Amino acid sequence: MDAARGHTAGMSMEVPQIFDRRIVRLHRDRAAPALDQVRPVLEEAASRLLERLDDVTRVFGTALDIGGRGVVAPLLRARGIDTVVGDLSPRICALDGGPAVCMDGEWLPFAPHSFDLVVASLSLHWVNDLPGLLAQVRRILVPDGLFLACMPVLPTLAGLRQALMEAEMARHGGVSPRVSPFPGLRDCASLLQRAGFALPVADGDVIHLSYRTPMGLLADLRHAGETNALHQRTRTMTSPGLIADAMSRLPRDGEDAIAQDLHIAIMTGWSPAPTQQQPLKPGQFDVSLEDMLRGPQPT
Repeated sequence: MDAARGHTAGMSMEVPQIFDRRIVRLHRDRAAPALDQVRPVLEEAASRLLERLDDVTRVFGTALDIGGRGVVAPLLRARGIDTVVGDLSPRICALDGGPAVCMDGEWLPFAPHSFDLVVASLSLHWVNDLPGLLAQVRRILVPDGLFLACMPVLPTLAGLRQALMEAEMARHGGVSPRVSPFPGLRDCASLLQRAGFALPVADGDVIHLSYRTPMGLLADLRHAGETNALHQRTRTMTSPGLIADAMSRLPRDGEDAIAQDLHIAIMTGWSPAPTQQQPLKPGQFDVSLEDMLRGPQPT
């Protein structure tokens, strides 16, 4: 285990630090008292993610909830699964009524084969070394353990990103990064394969969100702890004029509401085990694809 830690630490030094993890923690601490304001969105994402458990016959006894913000763990415990909460924010950990570990989500302080199930709902998009984290998840899962995750993907917040860029370019002649970069759906499937999960699947889903005013969108981002934590963010206070200009540029739908849909990838992957089904190798098929497409031939 110590050797694995040393190897992981050595690898992480080479990973580009896109996100400021200290700021991510501060944002989550600040958001802890206001999480009820965004609970419907968090619950919708968690419920769509945990629906995948209804299609699985395997029984899960122990689970780790990574960054579920007080929503995922109660749902898992309601299913009879002993659940440990892990979160970067001490304040969010303190809100949980069960066992909780205050930890940096980029390093999982658990022994190999500690959990049957690991769930990460809307908590992976601020991680610098996502391939490294997924490899750690696979390590702490028992053989034939399940990893479930959902994370924002493109084009989430595309309208806000474009509005901020246009407003800043018009006012200052340049732009600074203000919205987190998101992966694409294909990237998520590739990440699962790269981490060595068996039977990896990444499905797309959309949670439709609409706001009466632009400030409603900004308030939800703040209440969820999702404001700018990029390392290259501007350190100066954003002027109210720039915010007002950007908000006026947000696209509106036919009812003059502001649509900012949350596009998510729902990811599933299994820790490899000898009992799992294996894909056939080339040449092992009993019927060729050509024969299947042609269908039965007259005798």
